[in-house]
Amino acid sequence: MTPTHKTERSRYEAEVAAYVAAGGDEQVQRVVTAVHGLHRKLSQWYTQQLADIGLTAGEWAVIRYLAAEADDNISTPSELASAVAVAPSSMTHRLDRMSERGLLERSPDLENRTRILVQLTRDGWEMFRQVIREGDMIESDVLAQVPVGQRGKLAQLLELTLAGLEDELK
Repeated sequence: MTPTHKTERSRYEAEVAAYVAAGGDEQVQRVVTAVHGLHRKLSQWYTQQLADIGLTAGEWAVIRYLAAEADDNISTPSELASAVAVAPSSMTHRLDRMSERGLLERSPDLENRTRILVQLTRDGWEMFRQVIREGDMIESDVLAQVPVGQRGKLAQLLELTLAGLEDELK
């Protein structure tokens, strides 16, 4: 028997049909399965994009956190480890490699000498911008099928879904 390669659309239809047959609500399954499929395909592309520019997903997680989430774009190694869900020892090794590549710098906290502060260097910020610019191109291609006038509504609906999910997990 030779393996069959399903298109993304046929995979989507098969998943929805299976979930509905098992008792799932069709509308819910269509939305959730589509979002999951989109996430899966984008994740594959992002992984390849990062590899092409010499970054691991773990290194990207550190850069993204420092650029977009950390207070004043500065963090400690333990905060970074917690934020990206890795062991502190793994984070130390990751930070060592990234520091050697000139993507970030570590310095003592002047207010608490027992802490180390981590922040992006100019090269780290440039890497962040490069990944975002390249990602924006593929993301624009993905959204090409959605009429420009409906993209805001799509974003609004997905944001409502996320807010509902956050409320549900509290």
